[in-house]
Amino acid sequence: MAEAMKQERKSTAFAKLNNCPTSPRKMRLVADLVRGVEVDRALSILRYTNKEAAGRIEKLLLSAIANWQAKNSNARLEESNVFIQEIKVDGGRMLKRLRPAPQGRGYRIRKRSNHVTLVLGTKTAVN
Repeated sequence: MAEAMKQERKSTAFAKLNNCPTSPRKMRLVADLVRGVEVDRALSILRYTNKEAAGRIEKLLLSAIANWQAKNSNARLEESNVFIQEIKVDGGRMLKRLRPAPQGRGYRIRKRSNHVTLVLGTKTAVN
């Protein structure tokens, strides 16, 4: 039982990005493109996606790949069928500001941020 748990932990790696100054809605549009996709294909999708959030997720994916390689130093990335097992975008802290409005009023501006969690897994561990 403990050996199976140890093997499962070795086949997964994760990376987190906290307080990224992009709204969660915009980040989820890009995260949905790469969810469940193999790592090489996900990197090419992110490289050619014309959104600011794609650059941030690409950097996060490269960090998760480095974490996976640190855990599996004897395995090759190309032969291991590593894919994005889970990618979550949650709301982060919100900066609240006031914008001047007509007749002495103030409109509220909410500058949103998000937290992204990316988990890599191997096809052999899932199947």
